[in-house]
Amino acid sequence: MKTLIIATNNPGKAREFAEMFKDYEITVKTLADFTDIPEITENGITFEENATKKATVVVKATGLPVIADDSGLMVDALHGDPGVFSARYAGDHNDAANNAKLLANLGGVPEAQRTATFHTTLVALKPNGQKLVVNGELKGRILIAPRGDNGFGYDPLFWSDKFQCSLAQLTDAQKNSISHRGAALRQLMPKFDEWWAN
Repeated sequence: MKTLIIATNNPGKAREFAEMFKDYEITVKTLADFTDIPEITENGITFEENATKKATVVVKATGLPVIADDSGLMVDALHGDPGVFSARYAGDHNDAANNAKLLANLGGVPEAQRTATFHTTLVALKPNGQKLVVNGELKGRILIAPRGDNGFGYDPLFWSDKFQCSLAQLTDAQKNSISHRGAALRQLMPKFDEWWAN
């Protein structure tokens, strides 16, 4: 058994990654399993910068391979905001406050113009410096009120055309089949074996 760290404290994200790696003989751990990882400052201006910062700090602290992601919601009517600031849009990682701010900022914007994209950049980094970068996206639109209580973050406000419901109304398997993180992981998996072996 080998160990792979997913650089997150978010149990929702951790669950999505664990599901993706369930067929590998890999022990998936998260930042919650370690007490001595320094604070990570996500002050990059791109998703890749932030994901690389996270991965680098965790690799240095643990000596283990890491996958870090930076994800965000880009709303067309808000010129791509909240973007890299999605998790801290209304403060520090407060989903309810972030959703409330998003709805307030979209007040008066007609439904047809509430188009949005969820974006994920994944950076896989090993102690030997081997780095792999992939991206994934999911297009949809922002609802005028939250729906559903599964998922996390902006999921209750993000409408899926394919399933005709919000992401928070999907099962984990349904969400993984279309999500930005799922799309990025599907980009990662064909390259993962080579990266993991080197």
